[in-house]
Amino acid sequence: MEISENTINDLLEKLPKLKSEIGKVIVGQDHVVDEMIIALMAGGHCLLEGVPGLAKTLMVKTLSQALDLSFHRIQFTPDLMPSDIIGTEILEEDHVTGKRFFKFNKGPLFANIILADEINRTPPKTQSALLEAMQEFEVTYGGATYPLDRPFFILATQNPIEQAGTYPLPEAQLDRFLLYIKIGYPSEQEEYGILSSTTGSSKPVVNAILNKENIKDLQVLVRDVTISDDLIRYVSSLIRSTRPESSEIKYIKEWVRWGAGPRAGQALILTAKARALFKGRYSVLMEDLHTMAFPVLRHRILMNFKAEAENISSDKVTAELIKIVERPKVLRPI
Repeated sequence: MEISENTINDLLEKLPKLKSEIGKVIVGQDHVVDEMIIALMAGGHCLLEGVPGLAKTLMVKTLSQALDLSFHRIQFTPDLMPSDIIGTEILEEDHVTGKRFFKFNKGPLFANIILADEINRTPPKTQSALLEAMQEFEVTYGGATYPLDRPFFILATQNPIEQAGTYPLPEAQLDRFLLYIKIGYPSEQEEYGILSSTTGSSKPVVNAILNKENIKDLQVLVRDVTISDDLIRYVSSLIRSTRPESSEIKYIKEWVRWGAGPRAGQALILTAKARALFKGRYSVLMEDLHTMAFPVLRHRILMNFKAEAENISSDKVTAELIKIVERPKVLRPI
């Protein structure tokens, strides 16, 4: 699909405005907002993790308000069934002929942006109902396939503290999330801003900046961003180095149980392209790869029991790999 230069310039001008609109409500958390927008541009889904009270739900809701897209929130609970999110067939009667027939009644999954709130509170049967939607952008029910409207973007939240009565997502489903974003506590200045802005009577109005067609155009543009062969080889080396059975790095063999698969390399290149475009560039730099490596690999590197006991996280492994894996000495022009 050919996109005109005027359209491209218009889209790039809107991206900072999108972040500013979200900033009317969300104080700080710049990297979280950036990564959510980057995932949207790359056409993938996000898993957000943070303790209660860090505005995870508000952040997703504000993003949906800044986008002219349909939005549904699904509160995941232990008694939620797959039909509660996908939809179900209901028996209807034709008033003319008197014949009865089954009609598929679409569930809340049929929207452009889905907030899957506290996804780890629902059993695996319901969690897995999202798998087909996340990967294939369609839902199958009763032998019929129903396509989901594009763009389709799932933002799931989970609480890392409460483990009783929760169901951790299986690795196969974690891998379907393009980015795993961790939300930390705000700084002292940011916390002052939060307290000041949320305890008064004024409520900011969030305007829609991007529509459905804008986002589709951005997702096409992202794939057109250039990346050199040297950087692609570097990504391949980085991902292959995470696998203890083939890695020559002692740190990996000591602490890692399973490394990242090829999907991690695809995600890293795609999100690096999206970040480059988000920053107004048309080619990927090493800094794009290093920045996106953390949310891309966070849920794709599985630590062993020894590492968990020593509090060595996948982020520490990623930081170590960035130091160790050899970089291209001179990047050749694209």
